[in-house]
Amino acid sequence: MENKFRCAWCEKDDLYRDYHDNEWGKPVYDDDKLFEFLVLETFQAGLSWYTILKKRDNFRKAFDNFDYKKVANYDEEKVQELLQDAGIIRNKLKVRGTISNAIAFMEVQKEFGSFSKYIWNFTDEKPIENNRKSLKEVPATTPLSDKISKDLKKRGFKFVGSTVVYAHMQATGMVNDHVVDCWTQI
Repeated sequence: MENKFRCAWCEKDDLYRDYHDNEWGKPVYDDDKLFEFLVLETFQAGLSWYTILKKRDNFRKAFDNFDYKKVANYDEEKVQELLQDAGIIRNKLKVRGTISNAIAFMEVQKEFGSFSKYIWNFTDEKPIENNRKSLKEVPATTPLSDKISKDLKKRGFKFVGSTVVYAHMQATGMVNDHVVDCWTQI
């Protein structure tokens, strides 16, 4: 396993390598998992993904295993509890944004049947294969992430700027930004 060539960003440690090898860029069509990544990407805004990955289990516990139905019903007491939880990022706007996003997430489900149908419609329900030769070719945003961001904001989502959306697209396999020499591509 250690002799495999990977995308350079993940070589920091085993946590990053495991995430790269087993999750990043693999298509996710499950609404529960899509919401989990939405929460994590929301909290990642302005921080490193590594910071979020290290706290992922804490986020899972704090946000009821990323159960959007429960999160949508969080009250002020729960918000205050979350803001005291040192295991997560204690940002009031992001905590409240996550609750708003859970509500908006369920509204999208009502309209489209699932969040997955909604989000994957932007890519004709299949991953965009980018065939990047190096990490330098990987953008922070694209015209498509701009479009999705704008639509999500129109639907009431918070902390879904184009950079966050593009990171979500990468994490959930909507775009494949593994470099061409990465073992996952061979």
